[in-house]
Amino acid sequence: MPIQSMTGFGRGSASGKGLSVGVEVSSVNRKQLDVRVNLPRGLGHCESLVQSPIQAVLSRGQVNVSVQVRAAGGAAAGFRIDRAAAAAGWRELRALAALLKCAQPVTLAQVLQLPNVIRAEDPLENPAAVEGLLLQALRAALIRHGRLRAREGRALARDLRGRLVRVRRALSVIRTAAPGVTERYRRNLLERLARAGVGGAAEDPSIAREIALFADRCDIAEEITRLDSHLNQAVRSLSAREPVGRSLDFLVQEMFREINTIGSKANDLAIAQQVIGIKTELERIREQVQNIE
Repeated sequence: MPIQSMTGFGRGSASGKGLSVGVEVSSVNRKQLDVRVNLPRGLGHCESLVQSPIQAVLSRGQVNVSVQVRAAGGAAAGFRIDRAAAAAGWRELRALAALLKCAQPVTLAQVLQLPNVIRAEDPLENPAAVEGLLLQALRAALIRHGRLRAREGRALARDLRGRLVRVRRALSVIRTAAPGVTERYRRNLLERLARAGVGGAAEDPSIAREIALFADRCDIAEEITRLDSHLNQAVRSLSAREPVGRSLDFLVQEMFREINTIGSKANDLAIAQQVIGIKTELERIREQVQNIE
């Protein structure tokens, strides 16, 4: 499975046995998987039925599921007449009219106005039928939801690859400049001492020790190697077949750690400029990674 975005939307529906079920699935980024299901009254027992298929295909994100159930012919068709109640009501009205010696005949309109004669049909009276249709609609919604997540994921992967390339180019400039940092420091130190009137500083053992200490403090070879390794892992992650959001998030943190160390140790303007550029790209990468499953 290619890289997936955590942002997506899908709608599905299924009809049968006089019922129509609609399901909408939407998701946004979140570190853990959080499934929130909005079910009609009377279908609360179906929450786990809805969550299981989602948990099988998603590992992160806040997922909102909305379910609607209605009569297939529309709301207006959702009623029935209780004939037994109507007949009993008609008999009672006729008996009352006879008792009161009322000459006015009992009408159908009067019977239909009696309580419980006309009853709204509850589409949830057949739970098994609703559950089957619910799963069909949910599967259709998840397919469309997955297509959108995949399309967004491809766009994210293209953007991240471009940014990682720019980070690698800047790191290459740092790698090239790093060996000259110590020599530039030695030259600048000697120039400052010469301006201060200190002669023969180049042969002074204390100056040599100072330069050696500086060389040790500003050595960034290990940080460059580790940052390069993290970049390689990140590029490979973009082609992985499993969710990589968490691992990419960790790699970005580690890349920030290495570039911050490089910036603090190098003490060089040219390297500092590249460090700023890398930090800018890493910040944008971190923002994008937050939306990757």
